[in-house]
Amino acid sequence: MTPIDLNADLGEGFGRWRLTDDEQLLSVVTSANVACGFHAGDAATMRRVCELAAGRGVRIGAQVSYRDLAGFGRRAMDVPPAELAAEVAYQIGALEVFARAAGARVAYVKPHGALYNRVVHDGEQAAAVVDGVLLADASLPMLGLPGSRLLALAEKAGLPTVTEAFADRAYTDEGTLVPRGREGAVVSDPDAVVERSVELARSGTVTAHSGARIAVRARSLCLHGDTPGAVELARRVRARLTTEGVTVAAFA
Repeated sequence: MTPIDLNADLGEGFGRWRLTDDEQLLSVVTSANVACGFHAGDAATMRRVCELAAGRGVRIGAQVSYRDLAGFGRRAMDVPPAELAAEVAYQIGALEVFARAAGARVAYVKPHGALYNRVVHDGEQAAAVVDGVLLADASLPMLGLPGSRLLALAEKAGLPTVTEAFADRAYTDEGTLVPRGREGAVVSDPDAVVERSVELARSGTVTAHSGARIAVRARSLCLHGDTPGAVELARRVRARLTTEGVTVAAFA
């Protein structure tokens, strides 16, 4: 059975405001998607999360996004490709400073929010993200949705690619995420999230929003840190995976 990585979005605060319980989640996950200042996060937050992650042996990933602090990176934006590529590289570079200061390094890249969903289908925006990663470090793996334009273009460009799945998000029959604005887009029942996590890890399948069974083969499982009871749910998922004989290990 293929090992499964557990990733979570961390450092999603700004100044005195904190959204995620970074310290507790870092005791559970194997990879940390650290906000790089464009949708959340600031210099002090990035430094703190990198130090915590490095101290626990958790891999540090750059969670790049559109420049959208007010909208938490979840608003649709049209950014010229050259500008987007530069901003992706900028975010990676900023996080790398703090990762290296903590004795680690940025180990992978994952888009956030609206950018993540946009590059599933939009080849131009996906190519810009790939160009930004190549500008920063051509050895960095790209974490994204199976079958996305982003991963296809990243692989074509020579970047390592890693697929991920979401146990707490509803899927369409095509294997994409149901938009957050639609009813049932987020799976809120903790028991259901745990069962879906095991299902994804063991069989590479999940029940779509329509009720159909679809294939979602992923090396990494995202555990959202901004939901109520996120830490306890993450602990339950990891414990259940271990009980089911699934090895939990970072991909990078």
